[in-house]
Amino acid sequence: MTDTLFGKIIRREIPADIVYEDDEVLGFRDIAPQAPVHVLFIPKNEAIPTLDDLQPGHAELVGKLVLAAAEYARREGFAQNGYRVVMNCREDAGQTVFHVHLHLLAGARLGRFGTPG
Repeated sequence: MTDTLFGKIIRREIPADIVYEDDEVLGFRDIAPQAPVHVLFIPKNEAIPTLDDLQPGHAELVGKLVLAAAEYARREGFAQNGYRVVMNCREDAGQTVFHVHLHLLAGARLGRFGTPG
């Protein structure tokens, strides 16, 4: 595991508000939320820096991130109204921690996204 912020969270070296965990995925609240619900889902056992570093063998792992987010949304009761999942790749897209992760955003009507800012 790398020495990124997320690696330290996985190893419990720094605190996080963990809301989901299984053998391969950890979910915790973002410290700078962009929506009323903003949870990050990360792989626990592989430190892949960016989406661009993924290989075909990682397809199942990425699927598990998405399935964990969907399970959490259903469990917390906001799946019916809707939620958004986002994965950023590198600086221009807003990636700040270089450990592949998925953002789950929910809890309010979400506006459009993708415009330069």
